[in-house]
Amino acid sequence: MKGFLLIAVAIVLVILAIVSVDAGLYTSYALLAVAVLSAIILPLVSVLQSPGDMKKALFAVIGMVVLFGISYALAGSEVSADHAAKGVTANVSKLVGAGLIMFYLISAIAVLGLIYSEINKAIK
Repeated sequence: MKGFLLIAVAIVLVILAIVSVDAGLYTSYALLAVAVLSAIILPLVSVLQSPGDMKKALFAVIGMVVLFGISYALAGSEVSADHAAKGVTANVSKLVGAGLIMFYLISAIAVLGLIYSEINKAIK
């Protein structure tokens, strides 16, 4: 029954999007609001059900903050004349650089974790 309900909702949404761009846009706003609320409320419900898991999440958040601090310290704040003319400041340049460095570090950590887990499974 749930499957038919989802199909019916999808059909209605597609028809609304075809009939009017505004209807499709407002529908996407509503779906975005549902997704954002779900992303905020469901983890809170999960934490209230098992408070022990909150410690793991807290360690992950602290780790990300530390990683961003390292990335921000490593980032440069140079701005070329072309970028300065477009309104890019040294602080913006440093934040963008920190974001890129953090992306590189997280990617490297993920790849190393994959390699470690595969080697660990092969040894066992």
